[in-house]
Amino acid sequence: MNFYAVIIGTEILNGRRVDKHFEFVKNELAKYGHELFASFIIKDDETLMKHTYSMIKEDENAVIFSFGGIGSTPDDLTREIASEIFRNSKLVTHEKFKEDIIQRFGEEAYPHRIHMADLPPNAKLLQNPINNMSGFSLDDRFFFTPGFPSMSHPMISDVIKKHFSQSHKKYRYTLLAQTSENTLIDLMQQLPKSIELSSLPIFINEKPNVELSLNGENKENIKKYFQLFIEDLEQRNIPFVLK
Repeated sequence: MNFYAVIIGTEILNGRRVDKHFEFVKNELAKYGHELFASFIIKDDETLMKHTYSMIKEDENAVIFSFGGIGSTPDDLTREIASEIFRNSKLVTHEKFKEDIIQRFGEEAYPHRIHMADLPPNAKLLQNPINNMSGFSLDDRFFFTPGFPSMSHPMISDVIKKHFSQSHKKYRYTLLAQTSENTLIDLMQQLPKSIELSSLPIFINEKPNVELSLNGENKENIKKYFQLFIEDLEQRNIPFVLK
């Protein structure tokens, strides 16, 4: 699966709040050998949100963890946009969530809070451990939670444990060589798609260096290709250290 984090919050972009979701999702996925495919921090903007969700929807392997915008104020646009993009439908009332809202707020559920129960068709509720004002999921792939970390993070932890807990062990081999990236490009081009390449240029004492890292699930295959870089550096008498 390709895991996406969509963090909706103008207040993060203008500096009034600091994002805490990216680091959390990254670390939570890492417990099970997964990595984020992409992460977006976007404004509470209808057009931008539609474009972002639509782009991710086109990825048939996508899983979304979306944070924010599911409340009852005018800037909370996530529920309606998610219904349009992922269901091609208007919102419908989720009766169980409606009952939860009335039970918690009584008469104060009206006229505004009650609309939090308007969700995309066939949405499933995600339990909110703080106040029972639920998030929701679609197709067990698209997960929408509040912007508050204290509420959303337990929801996402449960989701990942329930749906994506199959561990995938990965192996990484890294070296730091006293040369430029250009020296190693020919070998880089020989790597199979199953091996993830990371090449980071670094200047040390004003001289070019490159940190080369190979990552993947097939340990022996990674070692084989990593050894090609070692042999090439040794033949050229280029100093390097293993990390």
